[in-house]
Amino acid sequence: MIGLMSGTSLDGVDLVYTQWNGVGDVTLLKGETFPYSGEWIRELSTVSDYPRGDKQLHDIDVRLGQYYGHLVSEFISKHHINKVDAIASHGHTVHHQPEIGYTLQIGSGKEIFNLTRIKTVYNFRAQDVFLGGQGAPLVPVGDHLLFSAYDYCLNLGGFSNVSYDHNGVRKAFDICPVNTVLNFYARHLGYEYDKGGVLSRQGHVCSPLLSALNHLPFYKQTIPKSLGVEFLNQEVYPLMKSYGLSEVDLMRTFVEHIANQISNTLKKGKVLVTGGGAYHDFLIGRIKELNPDLEIFIPSDELIEYKEALIFALLGKLRLANEVNCLASVTGARKDHSSGEVCGS
Repeated sequence: MIGLMSGTSLDGVDLVYTQWNGVGDVTLLKGETFPYSGEWIRELSTVSDYPRGDKQLHDIDVRLGQYYGHLVSEFISKHHINKVDAIASHGHTVHHQPEIGYTLQIGSGKEIFNLTRIKTVYNFRAQDVFLGGQGAPLVPVGDHLLFSAYDYCLNLGGFSNVSYDHNGVRKAFDICPVNTVLNFYARHLGYEYDKGGVLSRQGHVCSPLLSALNHLPFYKQTIPKSLGVEFLNQEVYPLMKSYGLSEVDLMRTFVEHIANQISNTLKKGKVLVTGGGAYHDFLIGRIKELNPDLEIFIPSDELIEYKEALIFALLGKLRLANEVNCLASVTGARKDHSSGEVCGS
């Protein structure tokens, strides 16, 4: 299986080549991240502005699918891969409004198949939303099957999300934004991201803004709950802009906000941390300081960077076997189910 993941932070497209010897036994044979070009970053950072059903969305969906297809072909050729049973693609999330029964991931799976001629599984979220669920997070099935030795699986990607076992039932939800916001302000300063927290460490916490962020209505919602770019555009960015602070002060305040939300959400135990935020030493340090009862585990670079792509390969494998890959206990859907569209015989 090849797993393909594009996160909301626009860091790039993660590709993994995996070999499965059973559902819980996987070898990650190859992994690579293809950074988005400046042109793609500009286009994808504003694509959510297009309304539902807009022709521009369809055009970008097709072009992005073709781009993903070319990346897969390049990945296969570069690493001399000679056997691929299927591709599983998360796509790139544009809209996520489960409260009105709508979610949209672009990067057409049909176009990936047309270019590679390899069976492709895609559009994993839509069925769950149709069944009354949040359509997210989807990774907890993989956390349960592959990483059950940890009390919490914490992903620090565009948004942070956590997965854990509660009395034999898997629970998971989005906690707060992370790299979407930090990268946004880092780019204002001419950097792709806040490497190690060098930028945010220079700033000062604005206590009134921190309090306002911590009191946003989302944080009072009960689970299941999930986040999308709408939350940023409608609530986070306007609030942060209203304080007229420098970028480093905004970043420092937001790091404190992230650390507050995570340290208050996770109670005690072993925490496996993955996603780009695992490299943000300053953020990790603040989480540890705010909650000393958490035993933080930072795994290998390979797992930090490719865990989500690896798990999407698993979701594709489960979908092709018509086995459950989406848990009602996590998303709030009416039932467990096997989600994803399949293109190719």
